[in-house]
Amino acid sequence: MQLHELYQKIDLPDEAARRAEEAGHTLDLAALEPFLAGMMAIETAESAYRALSNRLTGDGDHYAMLYCQLECARRDAIRYREMGIGEDVFCATMKCFSRFLRECEVRNGRMFFDRGWWTYRQLAMRIFRIGELEYELEPPSGDAAVGLHIPSDANLSPGAVDDSLMRASQFLESHWPELSRDRFCCDSWLLSPALRSFLGPDSNILSFQNRFEILREHPQDRGFLEWLFRAPEDADFTDLPETTRLQREVKRLLLAGGNVGSAAGILRPVPELRLENR
Repeated sequence: MQLHELYQKIDLPDEAARRAEEAGHTLDLAALEPFLAGMMAIETAESAYRALSNRLTGDGDHYAMLYCQLECARRDAIRYREMGIGEDVFCATMKCFSRFLRECEVRNGRMFFDRGWWTYRQLAMRIFRIGELEYELEPPSGDAAVGLHIPSDANLSPGAVDDSLMRASQFLESHWPELSRDRFCCDSWLLSPALRSFLGPDSNILSFQNRFEILREHPQDRGFLEWLFRAPEDADFTDLPETTRLQREVKRLLLAGGNVGSAAGILRPVPELRLENR
């Protein structure tokens, strides 16, 4: 697979593809090879990313880093095939780059690459997107379980979540059988008990919350501002949008001195799931 083919497969925005290519023309990939190889291994991915960041001086919008990481993703396509992992999982996983770039543009009014500190996990084959959810083999929380992440474009309807969990269980059984019996842990604002008073009985968020046993709460966390409002944690609450009912309810809570926070939980045991015909 050539890089331009990868750009198409993951729906990379044209502007990002152009600027990444421009940055790539200035790089000596042979000299950067130890960093690229390092980002593709779970044990060294974080340290290699940090070392490469220090090496890429003057990369203000981080398009040189994007180019390097996409080169790693291109190489990962070979590893996926060798392991028998389908291209559908590869493309869904690597579309994180396109999603993050578009989120950055919405949040900042212009597009640049601000998630290299996270995406080395995908390059190291530590995070995979399977259906609507992402699964991390070594969650940063340190919990003895497989980490579960909720992409911003995820469909949390019960059928879609069941489908993802079922496919993830099959995926782990096939490729990481030692993890196939581990339970899934999740740390997210979407698990916060503070949301429950705003959610109706048919809410997909409530349905998702009810799958988890809450282990700990983080009542002061403000990370939800980015995901719910596309706003920084120091945003002026009076300026927050009120497009959805949930935004309106949470904004009212914030203006009254409250907070949403977040929570961490572990998926409760469930009966064997059946794939939904979709």
